[in-house]
Amino acid sequence: MNKIAASSLLFALAVGAGVSLGHAAPKSFDFKDPKGVNNVQFNLDAPLEAISGSSTGISGTILFDPAKPAATTGKIVIATPTLSVGNPMMKDHLHSPGWLDVAKFPEITFEAVKVANAKTNGDTTTADVTGKLTIKGVTKEITVPVTFTYLAGKMGARINKPELGGDLLVVRSKFSVNRSDFDIQPGKNLDKVAESIELNLSIAGASPAA
Repeated sequence: MNKIAASSLLFALAVGAGVSLGHAAPKSFDFKDPKGVNNVQFNLDAPLEAISGSSTGISGTILFDPAKPAATTGKIVIATPTLSVGNPMMKDHLHSPGWLDVAKFPEITFEAVKVANAKTNGDTTTADVTGKLTIKGVTKEITVPVTFTYLAGKMGARINKPELGGDLLVVRSKFSVNRSDFDIQPGKNLDKVAESIELNLSIAGASPAA
C-alpha cells in the first residue's frame, strides 16, 4: 500500500470513528435500586403540625447521553403504598381514600417531555426538566430543576462488586407542588396539613456494562 492510499485509509477510519461517536446511543438507566437506598422525601409545614415522610419504592428508566443531556427522556415511578410517615395514624390517613387512595392509585409518576438550559461541568449537568406529574389520577405539566451526575464505571462499586463495571446516573431535584392541584383534600385541614408539599428526590440509576 502506497503512502497516499494509507493516508486515505487512516482519514476514512478517523472520520468513521467520529461519525460513530457522534451518533452514540444514549444509555438506559434502571432506577429499581436493589439496595433500597433510592428515596424521595416530602414535607408539609402547616401552622399546627409539620409532617415529614419518605418513600423508597422507586422504579423507572431514564435514557441519558452525557454528550447530549438535553435529549434526556424517561419516567420515574413512586409506589404510593410505600409512602410513610412516623405516626401510624397519619400513615393510615395518608393512604386512605380521602387522601392519596393508594389502593386505587398505586403509583405517582413523572414523565420527562423536555429538557432546557442544560449546562455541564465535569460529570454534572444541571437543567430544567418539564414533565407530566401524575398524582391520584390527576396529571399536571410542571418544570423542575434537576441535577444529573453521570458516573462512568461506578455501578459495580455501588453494590460492592467493582468487577461488574457499568455506569451510574444520580438524579437530584427539589421542588414543591400544591395538593389541591391533584385533588388531595383541596382547601381542607389547612391548619394541620399544608397546601404546599415540598419534595426532595435523590436517586441513582444503573446501566450495566455491555
